[in-house]
Amino acid sequence: MADPSSYRPRPGEIPDSPGVYRFRDEHRRVIYVGKAKSLRQRLANYFQDLAGLHPRTRSMVTTAASVEWTVVSTEVEALQLEYSWIKEFDPRFNVKYRDDKSYPYLAVTMNEDFPRVQVMRGHKKKGVRYFGPYAHAWAIRDTVDLMLRVFPVRTCSAGVFKNAARTGRPCLLGYIGKCSAPCVERISAEDHRELAEEFCDFMAGRTGTYLRRLERQMADAAEEMEYERAARLRDDIGALKKAMEKNAVVLADATDADLIAVAEDELEAAVQIFHVRGGRVRGQRGWVTDKVEEITTGALVEHALQQLYGEETGDAVPREVLVPALPDPVEPVQEWLTNRRGSNVSLRVPQRGDKKALMETVERNAQQALVLHKTKRASDLTTRSRALEEISDALELDSAPLRIECYDISHLQGDDVVASMVVFEDGLARKSEYRRFQIKGFAGQDDVRSMHEVITRRFRRYLAEKERTGEWTDGEEPGAEPGAQADPGTAAAGLAEPPASTLTEDDGRPKRFAYPPQLVVVDGGAPQVAAAQRALDELGIDDIAVCGLAKRLEEVWLPGDDDPVVLPRTSEGLYLLQRIRDEAHRFAITYQRAKRAKRFRSSPLDDVPGLGDTRKQALIKHFGSLKRLRSATIEQICDVPGIGRKTAETIVAALAQAVPGGPAVNTATGEIMDDTEEPGQQTASPGEPVSTGAPDERRGQER
Repeated sequence: MADPSSYRPRPGEIPDSPGVYRFRDEHRRVIYVGKAKSLRQRLANYFQDLAGLHPRTRSMVTTAASVEWTVVSTEVEALQLEYSWIKEFDPRFNVKYRDDKSYPYLAVTMNEDFPRVQVMRGHKKKGVRYFGPYAHAWAIRDTVDLMLRVFPVRTCSAGVFKNAARTGRPCLLGYIGKCSAPCVERISAEDHRELAEEFCDFMAGRTGTYLRRLERQMADAAEEMEYERAARLRDDIGALKKAMEKNAVVLADATDADLIAVAEDELEAAVQIFHVRGGRVRGQRGWVTDKVEEITTGALVEHALQQLYGEETGDAVPREVLVPALPDPVEPVQEWLTNRRGSNVSLRVPQRGDKKALMETVERNAQQALVLHKTKRASDLTTRSRALEEISDALELDSAPLRIECYDISHLQGDDVVASMVVFEDGLARKSEYRRFQIKGFAGQDDVRSMHEVITRRFRRYLAEKERTGEWTDGEEPGAEPGAQADPGTAAAGLAEPPASTLTEDDGRPKRFAYPPQLVVVDGGAPQVAAAQRALDELGIDDIAVCGLAKRLEEVWLPGDDDPVVLPRTSEGLYLLQRIRDEAHRFAITYQRAKRAKRFRSSPLDDVPGLGDTRKQALIKHFGSLKRLRSATIEQICDVPGIGRKTAETIVAALAQAVPGGPAVNTATGEIMDDTEEPGQQTASPGEPVSTGAPDERRGQER
C-alpha cells in the first residue's frame, strides 16, 4: 500500500487550468482517469487526510504510485480526452458499463450499389443506416418480413446476389414478390435505391405519408374496378399497420429522443436507455457498472452519455436527451453532444406530461435490471468463490489463486508443435491475457520438453520485466547464469514480444508476461508437472504453485507426489480446473490448425521476393500448373505480362530449390490425376473431392 504523500506533486506544480489527469500504479498501469475544470483544485482533494476520503477513493490513491496530467483549452476537450483515455487504458477504478450482449440493429447498406436490408451487430460502418438497437434479432426479422410486402428491398447476401445474376434466376423472395429482384434487372439500380430510401424513411418514423398514399391508391384501384390490385394494396396497408403496432406510440408524433434512467445502490448502478424515434420506442438497451469510485447520479449519467454517444455522429445523436439528473457542470456535456450531432441538442430532466411518465417506465426497467443482475451475480460470485477455495484447500495453498494460468501443447504427429497460455482471474477468463507459442527449441514430438520450454520462456519474460522495473537492485536475474544470453525463442510466434527496452514507461498498457499467477496448471500428468516445476526452479521462482490435470481420470497431480489429488466429481473446484484446461486445449488446437492450414496452402512462389498475388495468378494462368512453370525456361517466363528477366531468374531459382509434392488423388474414385497438373492446382468435377497429397487431418492423432 503506497503513501499518497510519496508521490504528491510539489506546491504550485499543478496548473490551475482545465485538464485530464491519470493515476498510475507501481507497474505504470493507468488505474484512474478523471477530468477537472481546475486541475489544482481537483487533485488537491485526493491528497488530504486518508481518514477523510471515501473508502473507494482511499483504495485508489493508496494503490496508485504516481499522478500525471494533461492541460487542455476547454472543458469540452477535457470531456473528449477523458473518454478516449478511459476507452484506451481501461482503468480499474473508473466506472465502466458492462454490456453482457451485443445488441442487434436493423441496417440498410446504403453504401452499396444495391442496398441490402439485414441484421447487424458490432461496430457501425460508414454509409450504413441503422435502426434500433433491438432487444432480440427475431423482432427485427418479423418487422422486415412485414415491410417487404410494401418495400421489396434486397435482403440476400453478396454470394446469393451474384449467383442469381449469373444464372438469370432470382431467389425465392423474388418469385413471391418480397424482393424487387435487382439481380436480374427487374428494377434499375436507381429505382431500387429510391425504394431503400423509402424503407429508411418509414423506419425513421415518417409513416403517415406512405399510409395515406397507399390508401389513396387503393381507393383509385377500386374505383377503376381493379379489385385484385386494390386487395393487394389493402394487404400492404395491413402489413404496415401491423409493423407499426409492434412499436406503440409513446410521445407526440415526430419526437426524436433518448431517455436514460439510472437505478443504483451503494455498490452498483444499472442504466437503461429507450430510443424513441418518430414518437415510437424503436430500441432499448442497458448496462450495469460497479461503483468503484465515489460518484453522483449526475456523474453516472455523464459516463453513460460518453458510452452511448462517444462514437456516434449526426442523426445517431437525437435532438433531445432526457435524463434523471444533470451532470455538473452541464454546459460542457451539452456542447459536446451538440458537436457530435452537428446541431443543437437539448439535455434536460423531464418534469411533467408524457415524457415524465415514460421516464418513470424507463426507471422501472432500470430497477428490474439491477435486481436481476444482483441475483445472477450473487450466484456467480458464490460459485466462483467456492471453487477457488476448494482449489486452495486441495492444493494446500496459502490463499485462493485469484490468477490462474494454464498451458497446453498441441501438434499433429509431431508437426506444427505449438503451445497455449490462457489466464483466468477471479474464476473468469481474461482473454486479453491469452498467449500463443511456437516450439522452436527442438524438432519432433516431446510434450514434456515442450512444456519445459514454454514455462521457461514465459517466466523468463516475467523476470525480465521485474528487473526492468527495478524490483532487483543487484542487476542480476534470479536463476540466470553469469553471461547467459537471452532465450532465442523468447518471442511467442503467435504474439511476438518486443524487447523489454522498447516497452516505454508512459504507454499505460499492461505489459505482456509481466504479472505472475498464483497457480500454474498444465494439461497432463506427473511428467508435465515435473517439467514445469523444473523450469521454475531453474529460474529461481519459488512462490508460484504448479499442478497438472490429467484427462483420463481427471486427477490433479502435484510436483514430487507419487499419488494424485482426487477431487470429488461434484466439486466446483474440479469443474473450474476442467474449464480452464479445456479452454487452454481449445486455444492451442485452434492455433495449431491455423498454422497447418497455412502450411498446406503454401506455394514455392511464396518465397519469391516482390512477387504478389496478381503476378502469381498470372503465372499459373499462363502455364496451367506449377509443374509446367517449373519446366519453363527464363525466356518463356518473361513472356508473362509483368514478369521481367530478373524476376524470372528468381522464380526459376526458387522452384529449383522447392521439393515437388506427391500426385493429386481423386478421393471419390482413387484415380491418380493427370501428372501434368501440380498438387493443389488440379480442378475436380463438382462433388469430387481432391487430395493434394497432404497428410489427412486425423483428429485421433491430434493434440
